[in-house]
Amino acid sequence: MVRAGLSAGRLVEAAAVMADEGGLEKVTLSALARRFGVKDASLYSHVRNLRDLRVRVGLLASEEMTGRIADAVAGRSGKDALVAFADAYRAYALERPGCYAATQMRFEPQEVAGSAGLRRSVELTYGMLRGYGLAEPDLTDAGRLLRSTFHGYVHLELSGGFGHSREVGASWSRGLDALHVALENWPSPDEESER
Repeated sequence: MVRAGLSAGRLVEAAAVMADEGGLEKVTLSALARRFGVKDASLYSHVRNLRDLRVRVGLLASEEMTGRIADAVAGRSGKDALVAFADAYRAYALERPGCYAATQMRFEPQEVAGSAGLRRSVELTYGMLRGYGLAEPDLTDAGRLLRSTFHGYVHLELSGGFGHSREVGASWSRGLDALHVALENWPSPDEESER
């Protein structure tokens, strides 16, 4: 019998809040069941296992984060789009650290098949990068550069890894200036073959 009031959506939303409060690793089926005052077995009508629950949190967070980025970059191009994209990315990660961590999980293709959030994230990234005149394979290379830069920065920021007295936001802005210059001066295939 399905427990009244429980649904997959409610469980995922509660797990997302738990992730933000204590970290994604603290999200367990037992902890979630305690939060709802039910036995662990009551959750299996709605989620298959812990992996399924965490994947669902990651997909929910991906949709939220992508929505914020989409709103931020709407009508912008070039450096304005890059800064809006990056600032929305960073703001989400700082505001919802557990959910952000869930977006960084390695997903299996079958787990994310049909995920509008992940597909839209790629489309937004590539759309912004096309504004710099990039095409494949440079779109993928530049996308990986941005993701690794943004993720590395917010990961260090969230873990207190920046100990220097310079304001962290000022360094973020200067880093975005440097990324803009790099994207505007992306090496052509001819320059690559010369190396």
